[in-house]
Amino acid sequence: MNDIGILVPLFGISCGMVAIIGGVFVRPWFTYREKRLATEASMVAEKAAQYAAQTERLEQRVRVLERIITDRGLALSDEIDGLRVPGETPARIDH
Repeated sequence: MNDIGILVPLFGISCGMVAIIGGVFVRPWFTYREKRLATEASMVAEKAAQYAAQTERLEQRVRVLERIITDRGLALSDEIDGLRVPGETPARIDH
């Protein structure tokens, strides 16, 4: 019975020590990790925004190129056909 009487105060003291150690060491570590994760998340979000902007610019350029090819390609074909002499076969270029 005497052993249990000693364990109760030791348990109380050890719980207090764990709480103090947790407040002094563990809480700042969690705060540090939280700030680090927030910083990394903002960096990832910024990089994603940069990639999205770059993708949008590339898509716009492709649209312009497609328009040039389709619009100008038909007009260019008509111009080439207009330059041909009737009855003459087109020259063949071998590469």
